Amino acid sequence: MRRSAFFVSDGTGITAETLGNSLLTQFEGIPFKRVTIPYIDTPEKAATAVARINQATLDDGAPAIVFDTIVNTDIRDTISTSTGFMVDVFATFLKPLEQQLGIESSYSVGKCHSINEFSRYHRRIESVNFALDNDDGGRQQQYDKADIILIGVSRCGKTPTCLYMALQFGVHAANYPLTMEDLANPGLPDVLMKHREKLYGLTIDPFQLAAIRHERRANSQYSSLSQCEYEVREVEKRLKQEGITFINTTTFSIEEIATRIMDNVGLDRRQL
Repeated sequence: MRRSAFFVSDGTGITAETLGNSLLTQFEGIPFKRVTIPYIDTPEKAATAVARINQATLDDGAPAIVFDTIVNTDIRDTISTSTGFMVDVFATFLKPLEQQLGIESSYSVGKCHSINEFSRYHRRIESVNFALDNDDGGRQQQYDKADIILIGVSRCGKTPTCLYMALQFGVHAANYPLTMEDLANPGLPDVLMKHREKLYGLTIDPFQLAAIRHERRANSQYSSLSQCEYEVREVEKRLKQEGITFINTTTFSIEEIATRIMDNVGLDRRQL
């Protein structure tokens, strides 16, 4: 039984999506058609959103689920006239917080995902640029500025993890792929050992690695299972020999990988 889920906001809709999706994942037996409608900031846009929600209710034969983070009372009242089941995020949480804190909320649109403080926004951009500049072993002379350096075989999740930590938490994350040239020599490359305290390893199941590499370079030595098994085995052996903490990424999402790494290392989640 398919159900439609709408994330409606007078801002980006990111907050509604984040909370709504977190709740919907608890209902694995229901396939949801997810629709985000951002920037509902006029009565006309609100009426159009209501029409879409009502049509989805008719198509599904059941009320659409509507998560909204709309600040404007009039627009929120319009959305509430839809035939959907409303989950008003702000009304649910802000009123109790106002009572507890003894002051009223500012009820400002988009404060969580806008440029409210330029220094924080600049730090986020700087961190993302650092991750891009230091991807796949680039600019090794900048490793002294890195908060963490992820190492592992090619295609084990280093790049997306670095970018996630940079974008979400302002972490200066670099990554270095251990290649066949590196594995031809004992231990880890000197350029890495100079920053040993910043190293963190990623590993992966060889079968999963072969499948990922096959998408990039099909039917090649690079994507063969034997090659993947050799690289993973060698990298794990060297990480253990050097006492470097590592995580197997096979069953974890990028968010989980990044969170586990930051928790293990003790990196701060900088509020951006």
